Amino acid sequence: MYKDRQFCRIYQIESMNKVILTNNFGLSRIVHGQMRMGDWKMSVRELSFFLEELVELGVTSFDHADIYGNYSCEAMLGEVLTQNQTLRNKIEIITKCGIKLVSNKFPDRKIKYYDYSYEHIITSANNSLKNFRTDHIDLFLLHRPAPFFDPEAAAKAMSQLKKEGKVLHFGVSNFTPGQYEMLSKFTEEKLVTNQVEISPYHLEHFENGNIDFFLKENIKPMAWSPLAAGKLLNPHDDKGPRILRAISQVAEELNVSPVDKVIYAWLLNHPAIILPVVGTGKIDRIKSAVDALEINMTLEQWYKIYIAVLGKELP
Repeated sequence: MYKDRQFCRIYQIESMNKVILTNNFGLSRIVHGQMRMGDWKMSVRELSFFLEELVELGVTSFDHADIYGNYSCEAMLGEVLTQNQTLRNKIEIITKCGIKLVSNKFPDRKIKYYDYSYEHIITSANNSLKNFRTDHIDLFLLHRPAPFFDPEAAAKAMSQLKKEGKVLHFGVSNFTPGQYEMLSKFTEEKLVTNQVEISPYHLEHFENGNIDFFLKENIKPMAWSPLAAGKLLNPHDDKGPRILRAISQVAEELNVSPVDKVIYAWLLNHPAIILPVVGTGKIDRIKSAVDALEINMTLEQWYKIYIAVLGKELP
């Protein structure tokens, strides 16, 4: 349905800020990324207060991975959930497995590599449950596609975790359409999402067919690094300033400030129903992302930013 100043579709959502992924599960429209939780230097009490603020804003989905913070961030959230026992029922915990980092936590490991064996997926899930101090993970993702990958073994592990009630839903991260379809052939339950990098700087998934695939299969993707890790707001190459100029022009046209709201709106207005993963410990930046839910761009404004990324007119 198109309106005068908007081109986004009307979506079926559980509430104003909840997107339905299956008939019994959804994520908040803005996902909070907690990869750098250790850098925020918050006490358990401060972190608990901060996370409660997020929930009040409608940001209830918290994104983790076993490796974040050198294998420490999951346990930080677990400490909060121990101290604030009412919080667990208000949130959705997302975490990932599969990457093995070189770390002082694993002194025998000599190189970084990927492991999607049955044993490693089961062990990773159990470790995450222990870290979070919870009895279930709401959404468990395979972190990156691997050149050595046995989909039958991965699917077997998923089935076992589901059967035991330890993981409720599964998805992937950084997979191509072909890789997503390949794994789906082996899994008993439908994969519910793919977390990929999307921003008005990074157009890979517009170009590799993933966005079309999401629309075709009604998959709602999560977008990590929606601000392109500072490359948009603090550009340091030839491409960044060009994109920021276009974003700033649209912000002026919409009378919107700060400009990061326009970046989030660019993602949120797309009909693929992209869920930005906003990884910050600053409540004002989270509020900017939430405020962007109310911003409707014209199609021309959306393309002004897209074309600035390309650096040339459309064919």
